[in-house]
Amino acid sequence: MSSKALGQKPKFSKDSTNIASFLVGTVKAAGGTILGTAMITSAIAAGGLVGLAISFRNLPDVRVLRNYQPSETSYIYDIKGRLLTSLHGEANREVVSLDQISPELKRAVIAIEDSHFYQHQGINPYSIGRAVWVNWQRGGVAEGASTLTMQLIKNLFLTRERTFTRKLAEAILAIRVEQVFSKDEILNMYLNNIYWGHNNYGVQTAAETYFNKSASELNLAEAAMMAGLIQAPEQYSPYINYTETKQRQALVLKRMRELGWISPEQEKQARQEPLLVAKPTAWRTSKSPFITEAVITELKERFGQDAVTQGGMRVQTTIDYNFQKMAEETVTQGHQNLRRAGVRADQVALVAVDPRTHFVKALVGGVGYDKSQFNRAIQSRRQPGSSFKPFVYYTAFASGKYTPYSTIDDSPITYRVPSGYYTPKNYGGSFSGLMSLRTALIQSANIPAVKLGKAVGLDKVIEVCRSLGIKSPLEPVISLPLGSIGVTPLEMAGAYATFASNGWHSDPTIIVQVADSKGNLLLDNRPQPKLLLNPWATANLSSVLTGVIAEGTGKNASIGRLAAGKTGTTSSERDVWFVGYVPQLATAVWIGNDNYQSLGRGVTGGSYAAPIWRSFMLKALDNEPMQYFPSASKFPRP
Repeated sequence: MSSKALGQKPKFSKDSTNIASFLVGTVKAAGGTILGTAMITSAIAAGGLVGLAISFRNLPDVRVLRNYQPSETSYIYDIKGRLLTSLHGEANREVVSLDQISPELKRAVIAIEDSHFYQHQGINPYSIGRAVWVNWQRGGVAEGASTLTMQLIKNLFLTRERTFTRKLAEAILAIRVEQVFSKDEILNMYLNNIYWGHNNYGVQTAAETYFNKSASELNLAEAAMMAGLIQAPEQYSPYINYTETKQRQALVLKRMRELGWISPEQEKQARQEPLLVAKPTAWRTSKSPFITEAVITELKERFGQDAVTQGGMRVQTTIDYNFQKMAEETVTQGHQNLRRAGVRADQVALVAVDPRTHFVKALVGGVGYDKSQFNRAIQSRRQPGSSFKPFVYYTAFASGKYTPYSTIDDSPITYRVPSGYYTPKNYGGSFSGLMSLRTALIQSANIPAVKLGKAVGLDKVIEVCRSLGIKSPLEPVISLPLGSIGVTPLEMAGAYATFASNGWHSDPTIIVQVADSKGNLLLDNRPQPKLLLNPWATANLSSVLTGVIAEGTGKNASIGRLAAGKTGTTSSERDVWFVGYVPQLATAVWIGNDNYQSLGRGVTGGSYAAPIWRSFMLKALDNEPMQYFPSASKFPRP
């Protein structure tokens, strides 16, 4: 290569062949294999023949690296691709290909760590000779001579003890690796595996942490800083000692200039350029912790702990981040309003599900994740009270024996039960005599609901609940129609979403899909709805439930458009609910205390949960056109 070429900045192609040709041309060959053999001979003299024999016998097969998958950080995104959080075990890493790494960084790393990289065959005889001499003078391993290949071997296969035996094994394995892999493959493995400080493994995660950009976007100044970190990442960290970071960067730039890889002008400009260091991404918390914790729980159940924290998953959730924040703000404001009204409520939970896909659009597990990480939206089974009644009425309509205008007697009744006798009572204690099923549900009369449940069969009601995705334990006790057995807000929102879609059901999910870091699909939750409910019965139920908001116990949920819903209040006012829907969205709101204490005398779902539901739905449906539920007249009666 001419002297003119020596001063030129090398151009790096995607396969980095120009890196190799440039370095080979600028560094004189030194008989690598012959001198490598001489080095091993010297090492035998220093370390002993026994060490060499042990090394050869016990060394791993480097060919396993062909299938080696380093642990990678997993990422959770909202439905529009906005990052919510990242998950990793001990190693925070994202693997990238060599052509996705800045040429400036590849050049800087090679310059400071192993400028003969593209010329040697795993070991550098010049450095070995110098290190052997220094270590012999000092009576121990005081100076190393590791090439990039040897450093890679040390990170993947060997311990970090500073002994002649380990260094000898390192050298032998390095030669083997160079025989099996190309230089570009070795460099790529190296840059994706080494530690860059602050729990960042691999160049991509480090670039994002230090500069909030990908490894491909690093400029010369940034690349030189990162290359300088390798020797002692925490010592040279810009978060710990910026002055020392700049000094180390200057050393890298000087070495690059001495090698002729950058000009003095480039060196000076990069040294003077301030480093705009970002806040470390590894220290950031989740933007929506109730969502990400629910996602993590599901992922661990499906794939296991190691796959989630080390498998490099790319998880797309069903959540729109802005929509979720709106739900969280609604819950916070609603809780403050409850406190001002004298309601003794510690917690509020909200879940919203899209009936068209059964994707969870918002999930708020409580007031203040920083104070309590318990996710009441999916983990807390609370009695739904009268918001359970629609399951009973749907079962009656689906039997074909009842219509909304069938009559039922709202009069006193007592049932014999295993523990003695059970006498249901209406809220307020009065009776209305004969009334239509429509009126009974709109007024939330208890006695008609219990009589209807008994008539259609409680096992049938439970069967309907199971088809709607309610997995909480349910028993055919006589009080079941009054919501005496606990369910979760997510189960209620998901079930009502099927009412909203007129019987079409998919299992509610927070995850759209999961892929690995290479784009291979691991989980696909895109909706595959099935018609599970009778359309005539469902359309009748929705018609009746619109009356609950228009003229019944749910008037405080009115949102100025056609909507259906049901209030829920349990005995002693321990739990109050409002669950309602329009064709585009079904939402459940629950209010209560974790210790099951009463919210206060006279607190009902219609008075306090319905206004929170209304506030959320008004925001959620802003700019959404009003849609109508299908008429029962379009479907045959069962």
